[in-house]
Amino acid sequence: MKIELIRDLQQWQKVRQSLKGEVGFVPTMGALHTGHASLLKRAREENDVVILSIYVNPTQFNDPKDLEKYPQTLEADLEVARQHGVDYVIAPTYAQIYPDGYRFKVTENQFSNELCGAHRPGHFDGVLTVVMKLFNLVRPMRAYFGEKDFQQLSLIRDMAKTFFMDIDVVPCPTLREADGLAMSSRNVHLAPSDRTKAPRFHDVLVSAKSTEEARDRLQREGFVVDYVEDRENRRLSAVKLGNVRLIDNVER
Repeated sequence: MKIELIRDLQQWQKVRQSLKGEVGFVPTMGALHTGHASLLKRAREENDVVILSIYVNPTQFNDPKDLEKYPQTLEADLEVARQHGVDYVIAPTYAQIYPDGYRFKVTENQFSNELCGAHRPGHFDGVLTVVMKLFNLVRPMRAYFGEKDFQQLSLIRDMAKTFFMDIDVVPCPTLREADGLAMSSRNVHLAPSDRTKAPRFHDVLVSAKSTEEARDRLQREGFVVDYVEDRENRRLSAVKLGNVRLIDNVER
């Protein structure tokens, strides 16, 4: 299937004016895996036109080393996009996304300071700012996000509602490896011994009777625990194994 890669946002804006029908959008930072593919598959099933963005967003990285080692695999990502019927891939530069040098940004003052936000200052400002920019560029009817990043999903959904953006933010189930580990672009950085241990993260979140028990068990098994909290019908957690930060959540 023909797919068009667009790097220039002025070119994209002209293309966007010509599009007809319902537009579905999957924003990513690339390094696409089966979880991303499931979002593209659903977008293809529910829309006339499917747009994928690939942009490693510097403003959401509170650790410069984390940004430096983030995998960039454009050619492989384009092949995934082709296989799942994507019509256009937008891959802009920093100068195009932030012509103001990040002078203006979107800030949420409550939930973004909790959970992951408490350990990653400025992270959600960067996420919300780039997503609003992409929403304004793509103007989709539907945008698809995985439930693994549940705090991010919640904040983006609330942002769209708060700013009267006529976009349906569609949550999609977390995809997991056969051993239960949530799929993530960061998993490739796990040392072999840590990769063997990593599925215990999900196992403990599911089986522990309380957040205190989950924290204790994870720490005993060698995880560095940022948080384990129950919110409404979810248990959410972030841990570190070696230099890799993992997040997950399960329904309660």
